[in-house]
Amino acid sequence: MSLQEPTRENLSFIIDDMADRLQVVNRSIMDPDDYDLDKYSEIKSLHDIIQAKGQLSVSEIQAFVQELGNYRK
Repeated sequence: MSLQEPTRENLSFIIDDMADRLQVVNRSIMDPDDYDLDKYSEIKSLHDIIQAKGQLSVSEIQAFVQELGNYRK
């Protein structure tokens, strides 16, 4: 699957994958429908960073979740 295209399906995959990697318990804050497709490149950049880092500290997880909150509708 190529995530280069800003599609709703790709956005949903990225958001769901980040929710898993960030160990988000309250999945309602990570509902893909709450994110604008216009912000796809920014959200994809966060996803790429999370993938590259692998293991995240608690403070890093909080920072990523907070940053994702900035991209919600």
